Amino acid sequence: MTPAQCRAARAMINWTQPRLAEAAALGLSTVVDFERERRKVSKEAVNAMQRTLETAGVIFVAENGEGPGVRMKKGMT
Repeated sequence: MTPAQCRAARAMINWTQPRLAEAAALGLSTVVDFERERRKVSKEAVNAMQRTLETAGVIFVAENGEGPGVRMKKGMT
């Protein structure tokens, strides 16, 4: 998951950074720093954010030459 994918995923489900931090059991500064690319955060933290967003209905689309992306699971809005 890239920082841009994280921001887009949150926007799709209308979540704030504090909500993601709480749901992923991370500090708010970890989410903020990751999304703003201020510092490198641990792979474990990135994985926790991605799993949390996936549980909320987001699908992460791999780079595959066209650029990474996000979309909602079918039937989830």
